Amino acid sequence: MRPTDIAISNYRSIRRLVMPIQPLSVFVGENGVGKSNLYKSLSLLRDAATGQITRTIADEGGLNSVCWSGIRKRGEDGRLRLAARFDHVKYAIELGYPAPVEAAFSGEPMIKSESIEATHGKRTVTLMERTNSVVRVRGESGAWCEHREAVLPSETALAGFLDGRECPEVELIRNAMQSWRFYHDFRSDPASPIRKPCLAITTPALSADGSDLAAALATLSLIREDTADLQNAIEDAFPGAELRAWEDNGRCEFDLRLADMPRPFKAHELSDGTLKYICLLAVFMGYRLPPFIALNEPETSLHPSLLGPLARLIAKASRRADVWIVTHSEPLMEALRSESSVPLRRVIKEKGATTIEGLTIAGEFRDEDDDEDDD
Repeated sequence: MRPTDIAISNYRSIRRLVMPIQPLSVFVGENGVGKSNLYKSLSLLRDAATGQITRTIADEGGLNSVCWSGIRKRGEDGRLRLAARFDHVKYAIELGYPAPVEAAFSGEPMIKSESIEATHGKRTVTLMERTNSVVRVRGESGAWCEHREAVLPSETALAGFLDGRECPEVELIRNAMQSWRFYHDFRSDPASPIRKPCLAITTPALSADGSDLAAALATLSLIREDTADLQNAIEDAFPGAELRAWEDNGRCEFDLRLADMPRPFKAHELSDGTLKYICLLAVFMGYRLPPFIALNEPETSLHPSLLGPLARLIAKASRRADVWIVTHSEPLMEALRSESSVPLRRVIKEKGATTIEGLTIAGEFRDEDDDEDDD
């Protein structure tokens, strides 16, 4: 199950957005327009599937910090709302403050409602709905089955309600969203896990912090036994270089031999930019790519000469997975347009709210021809 569109309301600088998910979505904009909020809101949706969404919000300062930061109209509740559609099935979640009668800590983010809907033609059917701690699911006969106290107000039904016999869509959506991967940055200081050997465990997709980098590379070399594409990508970025990965006594390691150097360099010796690029290689060339991959400013610490090879990596990966890139690098944006003909998506602010040029309220992008017709 791959997402087809995302809806966000009242998240930080985002007042309301509905965005289609395409094989490759690239968003560019100046500092301060809210690009990172697009990325973080998607990450929150994944946290709903893992059951961590309320903890994540609390870690970020609570609802006061993450809810819409602009002016509200009189009577607006300001609740945070997120939704993801997978073809004909849609999941939605709404969070707010605890009611005075609820047993909760003061200011604790609470899940007010969740729902799963299926659309068949013009008919939409609710399959699961949750209000506070009550979960109702529609069985095969069409009758509702109610589960009281099924989850705590701080738990998502998507993660905590496990009776898939009554509503298999809960499990399908949960598994789909749990497989999403988000990469914000890779630590490259001397103590960073990406500079260390790691356990020799077959690793189909790189972890968010890159701590299993050596294992991800060794999986390609020793499990798939085919590194032709990986070596071609290394040659594209570092002409004449060779990347090796191996397993020794239960640990995986790798090194890189550069064309102008007499010996290979292990991870702890590589420059920050070179090491981060190798992480990106592992992200986009993994043994099995996640169905949805989101990266926030992947160009950080990279030399400008690596932006072309990075664009080729991203374009090729978008044939195997949906890829979402948030960047402030115009050169990377242009390189991606050259490699994949991806349309320009510019993030801007209008009246204090983050929006995207050409995006309609209904969640569709106007193409250039439509813009010319409007003129």
